[in-house]
Amino acid sequence: MGSNLGDRVKFFLEAEKRITHDIGRILIKSSIYETQPWGFDHKNEFLNQVVGLESEFPTDKVLDALLTIENQMGRKREEGGYTTRNIDLDLLFYDSFIINTTKLILPHPRLHLRKFTLVPLNEIFPTLVHPVLNMSISQILKNCSDPLRVRKFKP
Repeated sequence: MGSNLGDRVKFFLEAEKRITHDIGRILIKSSIYETQPWGFDHKNEFLNQVVGLESEFPTDKVLDALLTIENQMGRKREEGGYTTRNIDLDLLFYDSFIINTTKLILPHPRLHLRKFTLVPLNEIFPTLVHPVLNMSISQILKNCSDPLRVRKFKP
């Protein structure tokens, strides 16, 4: 999850509630991290958090539900790249599935480049093996060259 607009913590709490209601049970959550925007400049830093959940739904239904939740929470998607957002919900992994369709790529195709994803993911799943890179999350984080700051959020 990510947010850099409005009451970021409130958006996380609302997203968690909707995820639990619409997708499945949250089993584990990382700490919340405050991070510099990745891919664009903006004065507002992001909050980021990774959650692990269990769901009975297939990948396409989980993705559709995440996009619906973003939309219901007021997420506005703009053309032309990365931008600010009140809520961003990404599907990073689904078990060890490897999927490459026009609608969904799993594992997430850029997670290995982004400390804002790797640091919270490493907190809760350090030994998870990326099924394409064949490396653990802790190994990927160690090799990540992303220079942006990621620190635990202190409200």
